[in-house]
Amino acid sequence: MNASSRNGSRQDIEQAVASEATYGSLPLLKHERVWGSADFSWVTISLAIATWAFLTGGSTVLLVGFTEGISAMLIGNSVGLAVMVLGSVVLSQRLGVEQYRALKSVFGVVGVGIVVFTVVLLVEMGWTSLLGVMFGRAFTEISNQAFGSNFAPYGPIVTVFALAAILLGWFVLSRGPVTISKLNRYVAPGLIVIVVLMMVLLMSQHSWSDLIEASPVAPFENDQLNFMMAVEFNIGAGLSWWPVMGTLARLTRKPKAALWPAYGGIFLGTVVAQIVGMAAGLLLGEADPTAWMVPLGGPILGALTLLFVGFANVTSMASIAYSTVLAVKQSSGGVLDRLRWPMLCAAFLVLPAILCFFPAFMYEQFMTFVVVSGAFITPICGVIIADYFIVRRQRVNLRALYASGSEDPMRFTGGVNIAALAAVVVSAIFYLWIYNPITLETQPFFEYATASIPTIATGMVTYLGLNYFLYVRHGLGGYREPDTFAINRKK
Repeated sequence: MNASSRNGSRQDIEQAVASEATYGSLPLLKHERVWGSADFSWVTISLAIATWAFLTGGSTVLLVGFTEGISAMLIGNSVGLAVMVLGSVVLSQRLGVEQYRALKSVFGVVGVGIVVFTVVLLVEMGWTSLLGVMFGRAFTEISNQAFGSNFAPYGPIVTVFALAAILLGWFVLSRGPVTISKLNRYVAPGLIVIVVLMMVLLMSQHSWSDLIEASPVAPFENDQLNFMMAVEFNIGAGLSWWPVMGTLARLTRKPKAALWPAYGGIFLGTVVAQIVGMAAGLLLGEADPTAWMVPLGGPILGALTLLFVGFANVTSMASIAYSTVLAVKQSSGGVLDRLRWPMLCAAFLVLPAILCFFPAFMYEQFMTFVVVSGAFITPICGVIIADYFIVRRQRVNLRALYASGSEDPMRFTGGVNIAALAAVVVSAIFYLWIYNPITLETQPFFEYATASIPTIATGMVTYLGLNYFLYVRHGLGGYREPDTFAINRKK
């Protein structure tokens, strides 16, 4: 074999390895981490100022007024995002490993599959379909304004545009994270401008006193209960980033480039957009920005603004789906390895496309969806934090994440960490006992402690006890083994 053939073969191997790192489960090398702080900040801000942030703010006014709503948003997002970052970003970024491969150290390889196919897949499909429906409603409103049509807000045309959004999302997603990053460099600044513009237009037509004095739409008689429900709702909104953020964070070059954009970028973008959505909900009586942007901005400016926000939902959809498709591929046990990346993405988007045929259901159950998702994500994060920070002390055997069979120190019980899954189930039941988002029944201490905070504590304590009894004291789970791969690299 001559030199040129060897060089060509080596380049082919390097490209294959890089592709597997980006679209598979191999750790990313330093030069393969494509995002700096600015890149990841634009990604997180763009994700945060999607239409759902306006809708979250508008939904908050069902319970509280403007000043109480701001407090609920600040408290809820601060808590939810802090737990989310500790439960996803730190672990994946440090290892450069796809989030659900890294979580083998917590749940076991089979346990991760159970989490992905029962919680992550359903939650992210719900968010993806919701983004599609929002896109559909936005373009339906634009069509009504531009052509004088009278399409219904939940009619068939909404579904048609929603399916078009999913097709666009697939096109962006199939081209990988670099394309997503490039688009977000333009989308995120534009969204910031739009948010400021909408608030200026809103306050130019209403006084500050009107906003402060506006009453919540459908509160309970108990003001403290209203406030804590609003806080809990916003905690759930913050936690909802957990399924995607770890995988995105591994593409960053340094820990600081992941930690602060993941927390600060989402916090800033979410709260600012939520405040605008909340103000519009109180003053205009509409929580959905697709309904109030055109009346507020006028037929031209409002339509152009809605057009931009609609397309921003597509980049958000692509970012969500990238992490979820990787999770599904990683958790399939090799079954999906032969499918090309574009085909995997298309397969994931099938169920969100079906859900787009029920746009009214997706909107009317939005608050319930967010809180129910939080009921399961909260204990998952609690278990991860307990395992990574307390039991493993931030040291994970990288080689063990890829081991299998009898040589796998993280095989636990048949590939399942029974302690982790049991702690999640027990804590989720505990959450739903404290606060049932369907019936809205609560326990008395919910008014002072929320449901998420006691659930995190319960999940951590339950896991630490069960895990020690089942695995740690027997030397199982790879908790005491040094990372020989890391030691050899240092040598």
